[in-house]
Amino acid sequence: MTETAWASAGLALLDPAPGGGLAVTPSFLKAYLARPELAPMADSCAGERALHARLLADPAATVADAELAALADPDAADNYRVWLAFRDRLTGAPSLEAAYLDLARHGSGRIPALFMAQLAHVILRRILDGEPDGLRWRAAELLFRSQKVGISEGGILVADEETVEQAAATGGFGSLGSLLVQAGSAPRTVELDVIGEANAGSYFARSERFDMVLDVAFTRPGLDALCRVLERWVEHFLGLEIVVQPVQTIRDERWSWHIGLDAEATAILNAMWHGQAVPQADLARILSLFRLEFKDPNAMSERVAGRPVYLAMAMDNEKRLRLKPQNLLTSLPLRQDTTS
Repeated sequence: MTETAWASAGLALLDPAPGGGLAVTPSFLKAYLARPELAPMADSCAGERALHARLLADPAATVADAELAALADPDAADNYRVWLAFRDRLTGAPSLEAAYLDLARHGSGRIPALFMAQLAHVILRRILDGEPDGLRWRAAELLFRSQKVGISEGGILVADEETVEQAAATGGFGSLGSLLVQAGSAPRTVELDVIGEANAGSYFARSERFDMVLDVAFTRPGLDALCRVLERWVEHFLGLEIVVQPVQTIRDERWSWHIGLDAEATAILNAMWHGQAVPQADLARILSLFRLEFKDPNAMSERVAGRPVYLAMAMDNEKRLRLKPQNLLTSLPLRQDTTS
């Protein structure tokens, strides 16, 4: 059932890494060369076509900057520079996971956020391999695809932003649920299927469509599914067992550590931490709060060992949710000897 899920992630193009994780292969690198940013166009010069053919034959081939400078299209040359830097970061690491962590910890430079999202996609495909719960697969989409948020009747409904925009433009609708979407200045209603425990099994046959809505309101199964995905995400990368549970408020006089799961939540939590007056409109953008605890407090920094870590996710002013799952890997209060 799960074998065919997320075929576009590219897991089949990767091999097991000797030390665990996923090993980058020539086939995986070639998939990037098929992207429109790199694939030659009708008016591409002979040099660009020759370079593309050489990289298809050997994706690890050395490319001199003089060769790029000689291309007729400076934008194409720049795209190759970005991809080559990305390729070198991937092939210079012992696994795809190690490369992702290196990019998250030490900066990705000009490497686009899209590439980071694609890495998260394929790594999550490996993490969830064999997972029978479609709710968890749908929740995992939040870690690599931008979502549009609708709040109605106690529910917090998140739908894939790209899918919503396409449906709003074409008038394509599903059968259940509704999500209010702002398209320009005029609101439009887009109806999509809401995933729940009763229909979670239908996710796998449509996983590539990214067209199911998830309710992440407090106490809803969708939010619990997200918590379980976050736990497995941390364990896969860091080998640490954690427990993540939703909370309605942070009432902790000894609040010692927090992590925003996105840029919006980070800014709001930081302001709260510093005792700043946070506008009610900003507080209203917080969709969920979480309490994270380590199963082994000895893995934590001694300064906060045994204390909970609070997490938050928040939408922006345009009701978009864009998680940065790397935050959870780089910002945990770990003992120095657990961060290698």
